[in-house]
Amino acid sequence: MPSSLNKVQKHVNKKKGHKSNALHENSRDAQRLRRAGARDERVAKVTATREKANRPWLERVEFFQSKLPETLHPLELEKIKELVEEFLSRHNEELAQLKAERRPGRPPSNRQTLLEQQIKQDALEYEGGFWMPNMQDEETLMNIEKWAGEWMALAPLRFVRVVKDGEVKESQFPPRGAS
Repeated sequence: MPSSLNKVQKHVNKKKGHKSNALHENSRDAQRLRRAGARDERVAKVTATREKANRPWLERVEFFQSKLPETLHPLELEKIKELVEEFLSRHNEELAQLKAERRPGRPPSNRQTLLEQQIKQDALEYEGGFWMPNMQDEETLMNIEKWAGEWMALAPLRFVRVVKDGEVKESQFPPRGAS
């Protein structure tokens, strides 16, 4: 993404003849440079926040991409539920190791607390409807196989919510609430 700061610097350098470091502190050009720099920082912060919020969803789709069958064919509901339960238990080994390493009488580490919260949150989501790519749709399976890990490339995929009791409901992208 082109930086507005670079554009302003280029314009000021062109106007001043490469003497932009000799600007007066409160000159118009110096103010323009400060505003452009502040805007770039704001945009970078918002982008980083958005990427951090999207990361769990990307990791989830990456997991299901790695579990695709060799020959792409729609999966039965039982196999899908097994994959969801495997996804839910992905932190169990690390959690057990953290519990074993903790000395008696000591409070749990921050990492252990975060893992326990994540496991609890995922289990609650599974009770109400676990958001995942539709593994019963051949077109979605082909698109997941080609997927390169980008957020915008998830838009054409179809998603569902799988409830623990076996119900499958259509969902939307990006995931919002219990859609």
